[in-house]
Amino acid sequence: MNVHEYQAKAILRKFGVPVPDGHVCYNGASAREWAKRLGEGPWVVKAQIHAGGRGKGGGVKLARTSSEVQMIARDMLGMTLRTHQTGPEGKVVHRVLVECGCNIGSELYVSLLVDRATSRVTVMASTEGGMDIEEVAAKTPEKIFTEAVDPLVGLTPFQCRKIAFSLGLRGKLTGKAVKVFTSLYNTFIATDCSLLEINPLVVTAEGELIALDAKFGFDDNALFRHLQIGDMRDFDEEDANEIEASQHDLSYISLTGNIGCLVNGAGLAMATMDIIKHYGGDPANFLDVGGGATIERVTEAFKIILSDKNVKGILVNIFGGIMKCDVIATGVIEAARQVGIQVPLVVRLEGTNVELGKRLLAESGLNIVAADGMADGAQKIVRAVAAQA
Repeated sequence: MNVHEYQAKAILRKFGVPVPDGHVCYNGASAREWAKRLGEGPWVVKAQIHAGGRGKGGGVKLARTSSEVQMIARDMLGMTLRTHQTGPEGKVVHRVLVECGCNIGSELYVSLLVDRATSRVTVMASTEGGMDIEEVAAKTPEKIFTEAVDPLVGLTPFQCRKIAFSLGLRGKLTGKAVKVFTSLYNTFIATDCSLLEINPLVVTAEGELIALDAKFGFDDNALFRHLQIGDMRDFDEEDANEIEASQHDLSYISLTGNIGCLVNGAGLAMATMDIIKHYGGDPANFLDVGGGATIERVTEAFKIILSDKNVKGILVNIFGGIMKCDVIATGVIEAARQVGIQVPLVVRLEGTNVELGKRLLAESGLNIVAADGMADGAQKIVRAVAAQA
């Protein structure tokens, strides 16, 4: 789960990480009044969407008077902001963050993430703050420094100083950096983060360290321990189908292709998308119904897949272990009758009760194409979709 910048900074402030004073606003008049309350200008008005690159898209602007804050906020609210992370469709701005300006001396990059290679939380830092870290990694990888954290010891002062020195921080700034990095690590662990990114972490002309921007990614599986963070979820920033899927305990991610996928198990779902691509098709989604799906969940899964108007065919790929093939077959039949599937449907079943599942499909009287394996299923659905073009 992601949160907005103003929410991220509220969390950071709670853990002692220095952030600028600011307030979220929903209309121009409120933005003007909050600017006055925050003190003397200049102020920064930031569009709040779940995407990076807002500055390049016109979503971050400087204002020198409270009236200018109102004008900028009024223009931003309701606009469709397009960045390299939103895609061409963009995202509508429903709120803005009005924040005190900052006298920037230099910009740094710091993030914490879970490194799957080492199975440890890793601090990543760079002197190239304000830039996309992917671009830095591609062009100047030597400017990225990493420090893995022992989970039994935590982030030590020695490691913090090492990171600070790699960023060129000296003197009093080193001590301040140790406090900031320690607070960031404590935040990461305490809130079950998967990503915590500060870009940029600025050194002000007055010699202070301030987190000027913040991005959080939280482990969805741990949100039951953080009800207040869960309440920060903004459904306007998420795909409607993904929201609906989450209500039925389905793992669903929208993609841009035209072949819908209904699979049990994340690994098998990934393999299914790969084999569709291998045979020239394009997956429209990732959908894992899980190991204990009911007929109702399978039916809802079909409804979600078919709500995507780009879907021109569906491949069902089930390996029945905990999930029994006859349950999937019954769900497919029920969904086909309820929804009225008008696109080609290929079903590959294997595992527990597979013969019963295949018999149920064959006796259903529906136009369902059976497949003998993953490769056969992928080829059949790709050909069926191509024949419709």
